[in-house]
Amino acid sequence: MALDQSAEIDYDDESGTEGNEMTFIEHLEELRWHLIRSVAAILVFMILAWFSMGWIFKNIILGPSETTFWTYRMMCKIGMATGWEGLCVDKMNFSLMSRQVSGQFMMQLTASAIGGLIIAFPYVFWEIWRFIKPGLKITEKKASRGAVFYVTLLFLLGISFGYFIVAPFAINFLVNFQIDPSIENQFDIQSYLGVLSTLTLACGVTFQMPMAIFVLTKVGVVTPEFLQTYRKHAIVVLLIVAAVITPSPDMISQILVAIPLYFLYEISIIVSRREMKRKRRQEALDDANSAV
Repeated sequence: MALDQSAEIDYDDESGTEGNEMTFIEHLEELRWHLIRSVAAILVFMILAWFSMGWIFKNIILGPSETTFWTYRMMCKIGMATGWEGLCVDKMNFSLMSRQVSGQFMMQLTASAIGGLIIAFPYVFWEIWRFIKPGLKITEKKASRGAVFYVTLLFLLGISFGYFIVAPFAINFLVNFQIDPSIENQFDIQSYLGVLSTLTLACGVTFQMPMAIFVLTKVGVVTPEFLQTYRKHAIVVLLIVAAVITPSPDMISQILVAIPLYFLYEISIIVSRREMKRKRRQEALDDANSAV
């Protein structure tokens, strides 16, 4: 499709009937408004997060830095039940500091932006999907039904997994690691927030693997046979991804990330197989119709 003003894009409505044709410029205008509404939603939730930062900072951001955090309490219960008392987290050997004049202000601004993005994500993706969906064929619309729900669900599951599982293990390892007892751990607040947000958002993104495989299968880049054939290679790649996501070198954190990634890979194979079957049925139907 040539990218000029005379280019026309067919849009179908929800019933599958042909809608109004849009020029390329009108298409860009439509995209602009979707982006404006998405950014506006992020800004609204960012402002709300800014004015709620006192509560957010104490209960959410600093949560994994406290021994009373939910994850540490569950670890201790498991340790007591199994006789492995070493799972209990008794101390967090560090203190947070702001070493720059604008440190606390930038921390609050960054945290507000991240919070606004996470909360507004379902709406932002819905806006993107509203822009993409009219250009799909009727069969593609049916095959991708529920895309907003599944993408949002996977994102929230990833965020929760990163916040409650990966981040606490990584933070606990890093803050309690000492070369010598005489060295005090005094971390800048921006560094702490960077580790927490990176781990959390990275898990939110990596949990989109099944949806990414669904799209790649739809466009013909991958097949379920390809995913099954290179499963062993994929496991190595997933271990590398887990090592990159987790800043701590301890094997427990990396395994905790690698296990759900492997399950997501297996789910991706199932998703790819279902989509491939649908494509082959549609191709057979198209061939039968063309032969008539």
